Amino acid sequence: MAQTKEEDWSIVIKPRNDLFEVNLKEIWEYRDLLTLFVKRTITVAYKQTILGPLWWLIQPAITVIMYMVVFGGIARIPTDGIPQPLFYLGGVCLWQYFSSCLSSTANTFVAHSGIFGKVYFPRLIMPLATVISNLVRFGIQLGLFIAVYIYFAIKGLAPSPNWYLLLFPLLVVMMAGLALGFGIIVSSMTTKYRDLQILFSFIVSLWMYATPIVYPLSTVAGKQRWGYDVADLMCLNPVTPIIETFKHGALGAGEFVGWGWLAYSFVFMVIILAIGILIFNRVQKSFMDTV
Repeated sequence: MAQTKEEDWSIVIKPRNDLFEVNLKEIWEYRDLLTLFVKRTITVAYKQTILGPLWWLIQPAITVIMYMVVFGGIARIPTDGIPQPLFYLGGVCLWQYFSSCLSSTANTFVAHSGIFGKVYFPRLIMPLATVISNLVRFGIQLGLFIAVYIYFAIKGLAPSPNWYLLLFPLLVVMMAGLALGFGIIVSSMTTKYRDLQILFSFIVSLWMYATPIVYPLSTVAGKQRWGYDVADLMCLNPVTPIIETFKHGALGAGEFVGWGWLAYSFVFMVIILAIGILIFNRVQKSFMDTV
């Protein structure tokens, strides 16, 4: 009677019961796939276009010019004494990174359902690839911001940065964490309710105007609404302290919002990421049945 040869499996794929589990070791083992997705996202973005990656510079440049005409010229909203191109560009760079990560991540399950249904890999690889690939775009746009800053510095019009600028890496991590958390929550919900994508794109558009991108927070400071300072109410938006800290550090604009509000944004990011991972882990077990 032939003996059955015992098989030794090197990888065992099994369902997870812990909804808060994030297997960082597994994600690290798939780092080559993560790198591949990052490269693919960057390459596909402007493939078969005439200007290619130059659009990453053209988009913020045109946006800033429009803001200068509408908000600076027609509405005459002040910019805390900062040259308008610098003020608007500082906010636009950070906001476009946040909104790009948010919009792309929110479409993870639906956009990549074909891949998810054919092969196994950690599902968080996809949203992580989106956040990392957008860093390249953000870096290029930040280079444009630095170039404009140098131009005004040569003219003697550039404001002096301060030591709060050292918080910049932390601010980028917080923006990425918020975008990832909100994005995977929306992505998990849109597997069943597709019309949420339309609603979410509308919310993101309104969200920008609830964030001090085209106006400084100082324009609403001291004004009362429902018995509270309007500036404090706006800081409940977790993106506001991040944007204001960057502008204050890089441009010296306005007043520092305070460590309390910055800590609030950080804690908010951690909580929204935890909730996102909870929902994501729950949905990924059966999303192929509904997507």
